[in-house]
Amino acid sequence: MTLNELDAFFNAFLKKEDFAGDPSLNGIQIQNSAPDSLQVTKVAFAVDACEATARAAAEAGAQVLVVHHGLFWGHCQTLTGNFYTRAASFIKNDLALIAYHIPLDANNPYGNNFGLAAALGLQKVQPFGYWRGMPIGACGSLPAPVTAEALATRLSKITKTSPRALAFGKAQITTVGIISGGASDDVDQAIELGLDCYITGEFAHEQYHLAEECGINVISGGHYGTETMGVSLLKEKVEKELGLSTIFIDLPTNL
Repeated sequence: MTLNELDAFFNAFLKKEDFAGDPSLNGIQIQNSAPDSLQVTKVAFAVDACEATARAAAEAGAQVLVVHHGLFWGHCQTLTGNFYTRAASFIKNDLALIAYHIPLDANNPYGNNFGLAAALGLQKVQPFGYWRGMPIGACGSLPAPVTAEALATRLSKITKTSPRALAFGKAQITTVGIISGGASDDVDQAIELGLDCYITGEFAHEQYHLAEECGINVISGGHYGTETMGVSLLKEKVEKELGLSTIFIDLPTNL
């Protein structure tokens, strides 16, 4: 399988064309020396594209690094300073980079949010939350009510983090909305839907009093921790369906 074929495999279900409002430059961000002929035998996966993950992927013998957070975000950037070092770590090792941002947040069942919903045991899961008109999250119902603290403990086993629970709402949670990463601002969408709990990665100071005054439980599981799900599910899919060797590069930021 070549690089272009691998990206076509991902885009067949991630469908970057359906997320035209995403400035993240989804798909191949850095090609290798022969994207139509060089055979890919090992694929590395990570949350973030950076010098450290690029070096780890190259040292592991991977020809491609697949990430959620790529190098480019829709604006021109000079290849100077640390950004040169990042890019050079790919080019010098002939390591290709594929990134899927919002498409990997939103995908059902391989995205961060639907993946977290399934891992938490949510039922009747459906899309929830919009960013720039694009659906990004997931919401559903728990089979049995739980406290905010108990749900945070359940999330901790999935994200390998120490989630923080703000128990501002109902003592027993049934309905849950999830938007991974830095989606603190979107708590208002959970409030509008009357959800019992909102789960995200980072919850900002600016929304603390809003959540308290509106009586909604909030759990923050870490930006990194809540976004390991999508790339991990992609890794499993590549192993199962393509039979390629894979590696997950775990580089937690604890944020």
